[in-house]
Amino acid sequence: MNLSFKKKSFLSAEDNKRIVEAIKSCEQLTSGEIRIYMESKNPLVSTLERATEIFTNLQMHTTKQRNAVLLYIAVKDREVALFGDEGIHQQVGTDFWNNQIAQMISHFKENNLTDGIVKCIAEVGSVLVEKFPYNSSEDKNELSDDIIFGK
Repeated sequence: MNLSFKKKSFLSAEDNKRIVEAIKSCEQLTSGEIRIYMESKNPLVSTLERATEIFTNLQMHTTKQRNAVLLYIAVKDREVALFGDEGIHQQVGTDFWNNQIAQMISHFKENNLTDGIVKCIAEVGSVLVEKFPYNSSEDKNELSDDIIFGK
């Protein structure tokens, strides 16, 4: 008997492509990096602790300018967190992250998961472009643009 297991995807192929394209489009204008991590349930108590753990495990803190941002979503738990490395966090502060989370949650409540994610990418990307503009002689894509799906 051949059992094959497929990683769980919380998005359609079209939505997945739309989100990855939003990341790529944004990152062409900045040295900053954006990653999305989605899983069914948050195994930890704090959503921010889970985002921090994933950020570290993915070695997102190794970007040259410490300007990587992780969008973490626990789909079934309906939890979301944004975690920005110290370079970008020092530029925007906690209120920016909280505002983005509130906007995403309003999209999610209307069952517009993909729209909320794409809008968040655009908003975070806009700040990254302003604070960390693209420099063609120095910048490279340091982290994969693909969405990471957990359990």
